[in-house]
Amino acid sequence: MSPIALTIAGSDCSGGAGIQADLKTFSALGVYGASVIAALTAENTKGVQAFEVASPAIIRAQIDSVFDDLDVRAVKIGMLGNAAAAVAVAEGLRAGCRAPVVLDPVMVAASGDALLDEGAERTLIRELFPLADLITPNLGEAARLLGTDMAEDEDAMGEQARKLHAMGPKAVLVKGGHGAGAEAVDLLWDGSEMTRLAAPRVATRHGHGTGCTLSAAIAAGLAKGAALGAAVAEAKAYLTEALAQADTLQIGSGSGPVHHFYALWPADRS
Repeated sequence: MSPIALTIAGSDCSGGAGIQADLKTFSALGVYGASVIAALTAENTKGVQAFEVASPAIIRAQIDSVFDDLDVRAVKIGMLGNAAAAVAVAEGLRAGCRAPVVLDPVMVAASGDALLDEGAERTLIRELFPLADLITPNLGEAARLLGTDMAEDEDAMGEQARKLHAMGPKAVLVKGGHGAGAEAVDLLWDGSEMTRLAAPRVATRHGHGTGCTLSAAIAAGLAKGAALGAAVAEAKAYLTEALAQADTLQIGSGSGPVHHFYALWPADRS
């Protein structure tokens, strides 16, 4: 029987990020994906034109429906949009979830467009951080959550990881993909050990949905029974190759999506 992972996130109508990226990632990694749509976005490779958050009632009803019937082995949370949605998700998880939770605190799209109401991060911290086995902020999100400047080196990244861990999650992955240098370095802090995960920085303009893809890949690993460190390392390797193959897709006129199915689609297909 295929392991099941659940994504709770926003829908990207262009297919490169959000729910769509999560489900593609789950499928590529051999996991059955269920989904709870927390928000609808009008977006494409050029940016986000509009978004609308689902009502707390329908968010909660979707969560209850999934947990009532499916044996969910891991949960990934992405874009929620506002404080009321975060509260609904927390209530649903407390009522029915017995699986590890990966929280990607999505606040701003790669295009720079806001995806979380101003001030809602306090609710995210209060309601969802204590339920999360892992949070996966990028450099900008980590700084915003802490109300500080963006980390410019690994020492600062590690310090921010420790401070975020003190706010409730069991582990923190601070992602360095938006940094500089020949390597893209992420730091994983689990409360006792700091793990450095590095990969060559991929030179491509096609990075739509990278954060969604990484957190979904981690959740897929956890759903298959991997330990957290192994799940994070395997997810980073998957994302690095998906980025390296992104130029072969040529989707849209802006920052296109990563290649979720690089292992299954021949690069020279006609």
